[in-house]
Amino acid sequence: MEDVLEVYRRPYDPLRPVVCMDESTKQLLAEVRAPRPGQAGAVERYDYEYRRNGVATLFLAFEPLAGWRQVRVTQTRTRKDWAWFIKDLLDERYAQAERVVLVMDNLNTHSGASLYETFAPEEALRLLRRLEIHYTPKHGSWLNMAEGEFSVLGQQCLDRRIASSELLVQETAAWETHRNQAAIGANWKFTTEDARVKLCKLYPSFLA
Repeated sequence: MEDVLEVYRRPYDPLRPVVCMDESTKQLLAEVRAPRPGQAGAVERYDYEYRRNGVATLFLAFEPLAGWRQVRVTQTRTRKDWAWFIKDLLDERYAQAERVVLVMDNLNTHSGASLYETFAPEEALRLLRRLEIHYTPKHGSWLNMAEGEFSVLGQQCLDRRIASSELLVQETAAWETHRNQAAIGANWKFTTEDARVKLCKLYPSFLA
């Protein structure tokens, strides 16, 4: 925990940007009957029945100090999906960075092994050398600021039925563009000192 908290204390450095990464899923649901739009004296109405169109995976990268985020929609959540997402971040958005400081949970696909499973060894090593990875602890996903950004995405964009991956891509892209243009970042306040006081039960006790 303190490892991640100390990362969040670092000042902004474009050569070593701090990026939080997380992933989630969205069930694709299509309407069976067209909803009735709202009008004066009546709210919008929609049928409780729906058609299942599968599940899509969303990968999200969030740079809190720059107010930038990127969402990618995929059909699966394999090691290769994660590896390609990371490669594109490193070679496009952060092509000029010396190293990306990556904060994420320790899901089994979130590792250097995924890079080696996806790319040739020379390429996997090149990408791995450009990463400084910090894992959030077990049951400590709240430390990942990308999770908070996913919460905003859910409230502002995903809290409704979306029928297809194509529509999901369009909607998340519009949300992403709006947030990035406004440069909405995050101002993390919880410090190591706060953790030692408020979460003291998590620390071992030493007798004098």
